[in-house]
Amino acid sequence: MSELDVVVSGLVFHDLVLGLPSAPRPGTEVWAVDSAESPGGIANFAVALARLGLRTGLAATFGADDLGDRLWERLSKGEGIDLTFSRKLEGWQTPLTVALAYADDRALVTRGTPPPLSADELLTTPPAARAVAAHIGPWPNEWLAKARAAGSVVFADVGWDPSERWDPAVLDQLEHCDVFLPNAGEAMSYTRTSTPDEALERLAEKVPVVVVSDGANGALALDAGSGERVAVPAVQVSAADTTGAGDVFAAGFIAATLWELPLAERVRFAALTAALSVTRLGGADAAPTWTELTAWHLQHPEADQSLAALISAHSGSAPLRDQSGR
Repeated sequence: MSELDVVVSGLVFHDLVLGLPSAPRPGTEVWAVDSAESPGGIANFAVALARLGLRTGLAATFGADDLGDRLWERLSKGEGIDLTFSRKLEGWQTPLTVALAYADDRALVTRGTPPPLSADELLTTPPAARAVAAHIGPWPNEWLAKARAAGSVVFADVGWDPSERWDPAVLDQLEHCDVFLPNAGEAMSYTRTSTPDEALERLAEKVPVVVVSDGANGALALDAGSGERVAVPAVQVSAADTTGAGDVFAAGFIAATLWELPLAERVRFAALTAALSVTRLGGADAAPTWTELTAWHLQHPEADQSLAALISAHSGSAPLRDQSGR
């Protein structure tokens, strides 16, 4: 297998997103105005990276069931993602998440159990990749240290903690990471701080680069080595569904990092990819292609010129499916 740009690892879900006019209430029935099905979880990362033209591998477990088969087919053949490090497992159900999108936000309901194979068991040797990315949590990720020692840049994110304990011990894994990309709620919860700025400062004591995304409030970044600090406003769009937006943001930042862009431009590009992803239902499915990024730029000639230059420089790296509008 040739060297990949990025290998990502985590839990893959089958996402069913329902667009609702209002929140459901006990004893009533709400008719969805729209719906979408797509890969979710760490697949949001993988699809977003692949659509930006990066050679992407995914290490994850899939159930040997209908949902698992559909996800495998979609990711490998539909999105061109390398599944060499992934496994299909008999007797384990592919996790399912139902996302209820309303009032410019969403609530999630998930059915699933922990996967029988860990990332360390899937990635017994460091993958040949320029970068690796993973969702960290209360489970071991020893492969991250091995990947970093082998020369990969290590990016980490976290997901929702269903226990809501937000154990600070999870942050110990940042010792093996180069960049941490939590959202504001996660950052404040794990650091026991009350503002995204405070969380940013606390996390910069643990990892070289921290980027905190904060939805409509934009994003903050801090390079602990140089002291450079960046605050970028959100790109204003009409939000339909925020499912997976944080993962798409992180994928945009990873891509821009591999293109060796300055910190501010990395955050601006990440903010744009995330903004476009919330304009329609779905997580992975809503990740923007270069065709969509170029169309956005043509419709917004007043936009930041550095973004315009970035889109022009890299739109040629779009996969073939993107040239025909997917």
